[in-house]
Amino acid sequence: MSGGQERFLRATMPAADVVFNLARRLTPSAADAEDLVQETYARAWAAWIDGRRPRRAAPWLATICLNLGRDRLRRRATHAEVPLPPGFDPPGRVDVAGEAITHCVIEAALHRLPEEQRIAVILMDLCGFTAAEAAAITGSPRGTVLTRVHRGRKKLAQTVAEVKHGAPRS
Repeated sequence: MSGGQERFLRATMPAADVVFNLARRLTPSAADAEDLVQETYARAWAAWIDGRRPRRAAPWLATICLNLGRDRLRRRATHAEVPLPPGFDPPGRVDVAGEAITHCVIEAALHRLPEEQRIAVILMDLCGFTAAEAAAITGSPRGTVLTRVHRGRKKLAQTVAEVKHGAPRS
C-alpha cells in the first residue's frame, strides 16, 4: 500500500460508521447502503488523489454520501414507503421483538418525512453532527437546519404516536 493510500485510510476510516449510518438512513436496504458507502469512498479517494483533501474527514464524507444518496433518490423518482400492517399495535412489554417492531416503526416514520427534514434529523440526531456542521453539509443556513430538525422530530413523534394508538395516518 502506498503512503497516499495509508494517509487516506488513516484520515477517512474513523468516519466509516458515520457514513454507513447516514447511508443506511438514505437507502431502503442494508445492501443499498453498503453500495452507497463504497461509492462514497471511491469518490472521496478520487478527490484525494486529485489533491482535494479536507480538514475534517467526517463532514466531507457525509457531504459526498448525501449528494450521492440524493442523486440515487432522484434517479428512482419514486419514494417507496414501508407499509405497516393494518391494526398494528406494538407489544406492551419490552422484549427483543418489541424493540425490533419499534425500530421498524421509527424507520418507516423517518422515511415519510420530507427529504429536507429527514436529512437534517439524520445528520444531527443519528450521525451526531452539530447544527453548523449539518448546515455546511447540506448547504443550508444553520437556522434552517434547526427548523427542519424541530419539525422533523415533531412529525416523527406524531407519526409514532398515531401508529401506537391505532389512529389513522395522514
